[in-house]
Amino acid sequence: MRWAVLYARSRQVPAAVTALVVCALAVWLPAHGSWSLLYAGLTLTAGVSVTAIGLSGQDPDLDRTAAVRWPLRRFAHLTLIGLAAGGAVLAVQQLGPSTVELTAVVRDAAGLLGLAGLAATAAGGQFGWTLPLAWFAIAAFVPDDGSAKARIAAWMLQPPGTSMATWTAAVLAAAGALAYTVRGGRR
Repeated sequence: MRWAVLYARSRQVPAAVTALVVCALAVWLPAHGSWSLLYAGLTLTAGVSVTAIGLSGQDPDLDRTAAVRWPLRRFAHLTLIGLAAGGAVLAVQQLGPSTVELTAVVRDAAGLLGLAGLAATAAGGQFGWTLPLAWFAIAAFVPDDGSAKARIAAWMLQPPGTSMATWTAAVLAAAGALAYTVRGGRR
């Protein structure tokens, strides 16, 4: 159990969990009466962003020299981020009168995790928050004209069952998970 505590500390997990709860409540409080995919997506994006900063340790070179199975730990870490962020959304939305479907939360969490994994692999774990936040910032302002480009660009704000949104999230999730699991955070 000692390695798990050390790993959690090196990845700033206590601070990330605190920030995750604060972000979820900060989005829910003003929006609880009109909870929608926009607010659920914002909460997920904030949750993934604040927890993704720990996708690499303080010294990536030291991490690479350790005689442990990093790919398994990396995949588990990425998965736990998604479970925590998705769980936060599902928990806070139960406090209000309206909820977002579970399939949309799972789809969005998976896609955002993929973006975090890609950002961590390309720019370093401390920058794992950049792609999820940038994509949401763009998606929130994409006009909903029904075009394929709009559905792909705003995949996280599409209703559940939208095939383009689901495929976009699946491709991002697979690419990000594979890249981060195999390669890890950039040095």
